[in-house]
Amino acid sequence: MILTPNSPGRGTRSVEEKENSRWRFAISVLVWMLVMVSSTKTVTAQNQVMGQLDFEGKTKVERDSGVWIDGNYVGYLKELNGTKKVMLLPGTHEVTVRQSGYVDFVQKVVIEPGEKRLISVSLHLAPSATVPEVTATLKLKVKPERAAVFLDGKFVGHAGDFGGSFKSMKISPGKHRVRVELPGYRTYDTEINLLANQVSEVKTELPKGSIEQNTPLIKKPDDKPQQRP
Repeated sequence: MILTPNSPGRGTRSVEEKENSRWRFAISVLVWMLVMVSSTKTVTAQNQVMGQLDFEGKTKVERDSGVWIDGNYVGYLKELNGTKKVMLLPGTHEVTVRQSGYVDFVQKVVIEPGEKRLISVSLHLAPSATVPEVTATLKLKVKPERAAVFLDGKFVGHAGDFGGSFKSMKISPGKHRVRVELPGYRTYDTEINLLANQVSEVKTELPKGSIEQNTPLIKKPDDKPQQRP
């Protein structure tokens, strides 16, 4: 049988198809709403359990300093907000803020469920901090820029501190070991040998990896961490 555009059979099937299409659309919207409501409830529940830790630093030194929570590097101070904000389980946590040439800022905080705590960081020059009379210049072009940089086993800053036209590291001539680490990425490790007044650049992009591949430096960047007086 051949159906014409105005035939009853064609019209009935067209109505049924439209009705089925409306139902499929309605069911899809309902499923999407249920998923969104479930996700919102999960996030809300997590926010009620987790506490949030915010940071502030008055100078560029503090804002560019590395932050460790319970011995784990989490990033540099001024970036720890928005999608990188620090959420912690309730309890006592130790916050350590480090910057090359400065005494470590160490503070223990008690986090309550759903609480927001603000840590005001103030760093002081280390009494033993010295600058070599003769230096070489090291520049870093590293991705991600938030990765921690260690020079001869000592934390010196994050990669973004030492890249760009006007950013670099002044170090003594000779052999040095440069290590770049970030939790969740593979470690970059190299040895350099610089002459006096030489300018050198290290370029690398850290590949994704496991936190289990990080060395102890990311947790203990100093042999004898200095405590805040």
